[in-house]
Amino acid sequence: MGWLQRLFGLEKQPEVVAQTPASTDIPPERVGLHGEFDQSGLAKRVAASFDEDPSIDDINTLYVAQTGTTVVLKGKVPNQAILTKIASVAKGVHGATAVDTSQVSVG
Repeated sequence: MGWLQRLFGLEKQPEVVAQTPASTDIPPERVGLHGEFDQSGLAKRVAASFDEDPSIDDINTLYVAQTGTTVVLKGKVPNQAILTKIASVAKGVHGATAVDTSQVSVG
């Protein structure tokens, strides 16, 4: 099971778009997986980015949310290196201005 399926119930990974001409009136953090308005668009695109990165396994104790343009990670990860990698990938998603890891425990 991947991040998108576990967190959002999506069976397969759809094509992710960053910002299309049709979605230019949508704030970047609200752009969905297909360029449509989606209240949780940023969190879904972050989850899709985790699925696309072969160095990131689905960690069933870690959750992705968003508050505006901030990606919020919650839960537990095995070690700091994994958290650093995940936070880096999340920060690189279009529309993310910050990554909050204060609700993640390591170990």
